[in-house]
Amino acid sequence: MVRIDAHLHVFAKASDQFPRTATDLAPGAREESVEKFLNCMEKHAIDQAMLVQLGGAQIGEHAYLQHCLKTYSDRFLGIGLIPSDCPDPKSHMDRLAEGGGIVGFRLGTLGGPRDPFAPVDVRTLESYPIWRHAAERDYVLWLYLRAADAHLTAYLVEAFPQVRVVFNHLGICPGEGKFRIDEHGRPRIETPSYNPSQHTVYRLARYENVAVLLSGQYAFAKEDYPYGDLMGWHRTLYNDFGPDRLMWASDAPWIYEKPGYGPLTELIDALLPQISQSEKAAIMGGTAQRFLRFPQRP
Repeated sequence: MVRIDAHLHVFAKASDQFPRTATDLAPGAREESVEKFLNCMEKHAIDQAMLVQLGGAQIGEHAYLQHCLKTYSDRFLGIGLIPSDCPDPKSHMDRLAEGGGIVGFRLGTLGGPRDPFAPVDVRTLESYPIWRHAAERDYVLWLYLRAADAHLTAYLVEAFPQVRVVFNHLGICPGEGKFRIDEHGRPRIETPSYNPSQHTVYRLARYENVAVLLSGQYAFAKEDYPYGDLMGWHRTLYNDFGPDRLMWASDAPWIYEKPGYGPLTELIDALLPQISQSEKAAIMGGTAQRFLRFPQRP
């Protein structure tokens, strides 16, 4: 059984060799190295993983990600970022992807009317050129959208059915001003019990090119590990998307301290206790291998 961590971050200390934008979540002096994560992989029998860029969207700020992908090409694939003011997103995407390893791009906004009842011409959305180029180049789009943009996703998925789309972190689309850093240095997203964007994501299950990451539970749960208050949420995602379009991910490094990487590898047992071993195998790596096209390791 292949085991793939489908979403995590690694980053070096900010330097001339590895420049990056420092944030409160990842100050410039902080380092979460790829070697530290490789130790977790070895200890917990994780075969491969998806490294998601953190630390800025400029080409140069991807230097550490590209270093990791080149050094450990059989272990990792990567997701890059696109600057919000990028004048030529197509060239930016191609420059990052040309070195190999970066297979897609993370988007936080789609750029369209906030009113879900407003008429939508998909060609006028700010992100339309990104989706069109992803369709042309077979790039994956990694979505962690704000709640105000969630309703626009269906228009783009409908327009580009050939683009593989991955909703991050349980398909939750955070509301404006709901982000903070908790006492353990992790992202914390205040999420109401009724979140309309959840229902938007569930309805996208009818599109075979849409998958969802089972990750980031610590940021949304009101209970500690194993996050029992999210069991119903996981069951709904399982019922709608099925194991062949769900992927487990750790969202390291934010979980190293609490609850720890090891417990995260067992979380599916706690939140989806009813599934079969073959379904668990799909969620823990089989789906990621197929949907994201991880290379077979020697």
